[in-house]
Amino acid sequence: MADQKAYDPYESLHKFSLLWEKQINDLLFLWTNNKEFVKMANLRTDFQSRYVESFKKNQEAFVSLLNLPTKNDVTNVANLTLQAEEKMEALEEQIWDLQDAVKSQNKEIESVVEVSKEIIKLTKQLKTELIKTKKELADTKDVHAELQEMKFELMKLSNFQAEFETIKGLIKDEKVKEPVLSGAGTGAGN
Repeated sequence: MADQKAYDPYESLHKFSLLWEKQINDLLFLWTNNKEFVKMANLRTDFQSRYVESFKKNQEAFVSLLNLPTKNDVTNVANLTLQAEEKMEALEEQIWDLQDAVKSQNKEIESVVEVSKEIIKLTKQLKTELIKTKKELADTKDVHAELQEMKFELMKLSNFQAEFETIKGLIKDEKVKEPVLSGAGTGAGN
């Protein structure tokens, strides 16, 4: 009993399929080796190709009468749709690039505006300081003119003082030189 193998249906099917394959291959070889079969197959292929071509023409004519899309029309529409989608994607990318460029330009413009505001502020400060400096310069000129007048007056006063000292010296000299008059008519005993 140990020598007996269990029945395997797949093994039988495999053997049967191998036999069947060999018989079909032999039959096909016999047919293809026959010149008459090859001529007849060639004629049949020509007839079939003409039939398929006329069928396509008739189908296209019928479809065009009914205004229905053909396989070529659907293929063309699909290609146009793909091209349109690609163009839309390219346009979207360009729009995104433009948006990014506009944002960066806006940031640059904002920074330029800020710098311009600071420059205007500094310009106003410089203008007010210039006005103050001009006023101070005018005041300085006035003070300088007054100082010049005072200097001139001081020179006059020093000249006057020198003349006064000279006169004072002359008066002292005259007092010393002036004789003392003694009176004869007045007496002590009267």
